[in-house]
Amino acid sequence: MVLPKEGSLLRIFIGESDKHEGMALYEWIVRKAREQGLAGATVLRGLEGFGAHSRVHTAKILRLSTDLPIVVEIVDSLEKVEAFLPAVDGAIREGLATLERVQIRLYRSGTEQTGS
Repeated sequence: MVLPKEGSLLRIFIGESDKHEGMALYEWIVRKAREQGLAGATVLRGLEGFGAHSRVHTAKILRLSTDLPIVVEIVDSLEKVEAFLPAVDGAIREGLATLERVQIRLYRSGTEQTGS
């Protein structure tokens, strides 16, 4: 797959315990992104954070949280990300999604390519 030099970064901020269709929401988002042919997705688990309710979620030993912050990052062309947003919009009951322009410097699969 070849990506354009100008792309978009979709960041979705949710909670670790959020669910959709019987699975963790972050897993569902990654699988949906793959199903729709996006270039890739990465899930990051936060150590601490708070959202709209101002409730702090932390991984500290004395206050272990079962609902740590999760960020799902997806980079692709603006058109593909925009087409993906309606699919996740209905799945996210609480959270935040941001979209920003990015410069794509490289995207490699690790397999040898022939030609140019």
